[in-house]
Amino acid sequence: MFSVTEISAIMGVKSEQAVRFGFYAKHMKRPIDFVLALIALVVLSPVLFATSILVRIFIGSPAVYMQKRPGKDEKIFTLYKFRTMNDKRDENGELLPDGKRLTKLGRILRSTSLDELPQLINILKGDLSIVGPRPQLIKDMVFMSVTQRKRHMVRQGLTGLAQVNGRNDITWEEKFDYDLQYIRNITFFGDIKIILLTAKKVFEREGINSAGSATCEDFGDYLLNRKKIDKDEYLRKTEESKLIENSL
Repeated sequence: MFSVTEISAIMGVKSEQAVRFGFYAKHMKRPIDFVLALIALVVLSPVLFATSILVRIFIGSPAVYMQKRPGKDEKIFTLYKFRTMNDKRDENGELLPDGKRLTKLGRILRSTSLDELPQLINILKGDLSIVGPRPQLIKDMVFMSVTQRKRHMVRQGLTGLAQVNGRNDITWEEKFDYDLQYIRNITFFGDIKIILLTAKKVFEREGINSAGSATCEDFGDYLLNRKKIDKDEYLRKTEESKLIENSL
């Protein structure tokens, strides 16, 4: 994995100079995140409790799904989400494809973004910010270019600029372009605008999944299926992601 310092060295720039972090980004964003996440947890605690009960009844236990994701400086953290898929397997004991395991309740949770609520705990812990690039999978990160991996210079977010500009209806490259655009100009009023636009998107239930797919296509699969990488590179990068995950 590349650290921010290593990425900056490769790019020939100092990270903070490159993205011009201002006073808000350096000193105000984290305290505001903490206070707002704490308030949201208190206010939404009945919703969290009710959702966890429904998930345990209709999908299974545990209600909260935990997954390792790369965060700021590519430090791996545990992301919390409500489960949306069951554990159904085929005759060989292998998990069925995501689309076949995604439940009716899971679709509702995703379309309303209720599955994301446990990430308020991630914000309190400092793993996430309210606004920032969305944390991707480790196996997505290894396929990113050095420039795309600069998105990890900041805390990843519960929502972000890409989410209010198409979410899963835009290409991976467009998502990363929006992420880099965001970290170059982090402002208080910019974050407020993204939060308000996110609420609008959730209410309208736009861009939940990529076209023709129940779940979003992994970045490596996206690159391979569009012949942007060959099979050898795909296998090499996939093995790299497995080595990272196994080392945790």
